Amino acid sequence: MFIETLITEPIHFFRIIVIVIFSITLHELAHGWAAMIQGDDTPQKTGHLTLNPVVHMGKESIIFLCLMGIAWGQMPVNPSKFRSGKLGNILVSAAGPLSNLALGILFIAMLKFLSKPSLSGLFSGEFLYLAAQINLTLFLFNLLLIPPLDGFHVFSEIFPQLKPLQYSQFGVFAMMLLFIIPEFGAGISGIAHLVIQSALG
Repeated sequence: MFIETLITEPIHFFRIIVIVIFSITLHELAHGWAAMIQGDDTPQKTGHLTLNPVVHMGKESIIFLCLMGIAWGQMPVNPSKFRSGKLGNILVSAAGPLSNLALGILFIAMLKFLSKPSLSGLFSGEFLYLAAQINLTLFLFNLLLIPPLDGFHVFSEIFPQLKPLQYSQFGVFAMMLLFIIPEFGAGISGIAHLVIQSALG
């Protein structure tokens, strides 16, 4: 279990917790801001336009993160209020993963400037690398064509024939397989690692 990392590598444990909570919070906020731009005030009415991670993740998700290293978030939106209809669904769904991509790029850029003395005392290279890897992993993971992930919502708007899968047991079964097979998560994380290595030269 992930909680064992607290005993063996406590600094690494808390780094992951902080980065994941921060990244998921901004991921959900990106959905909310995109929905607001599309004319849906549901995120504001429900009090979800906040930096409070408990609002976005819930206590259960944070506890599960500490125990198992797995977490989730949620942003309430009402697609019927989107002014652009299908395009609105695509934009709002894509906003979350794109926020993780932007964060990943930001942390990589910060790593590139880490050699400057003025920055080396403020940021840890290990922390920035881990933050970049986690955010790129979240970006890639959320692009998977599995409900309820964002990638499914984006591509099901482009290919409507996929929509029936949203109401089937396919999503539950596929997500269970992902978590049962640790090599899959390691593979996505490995791709993120290769991207960072390539970007850093």
